[in-house]
Amino acid sequence: MPDAPAGAIPDDIVASVGSTGDSYDNAMVEAFNSLYKWELIYPKGPRTGLDDVEFATMGYIDWFNHRRLHGEITDDNSYVTPAEFEAAYYRQTAPALEAVTQ
Repeated sequence: MPDAPAGAIPDDIVASVGSTGDSYDNAMVEAFNSLYKWELIYPKGPRTGLDDVEFATMGYIDWFNHRRLHGEITDDNSYVTPAEFEAAYYRQTAPALEAVTQ
């Protein structure tokens, strides 16, 4: 790949996640995409290629789900990770197994 000017997006990186009418045309995804760019892409950029972006994204998603504390997903003033919140949800909604006798 020829050297691109500083700040240019390489050909193998898509600049937008969606277009009008597809599954990415909603506020939640757009908000997360903005957060992702603000926290990962802009401070560390420009990236050298798609592999670099994919590897950084895997680390970011792991951090976002398992270590980053969120206060907006609970009913009280506590802070939990999304993974902890999801695990607690499934603990509360999972049906209790009945004892089986023979």
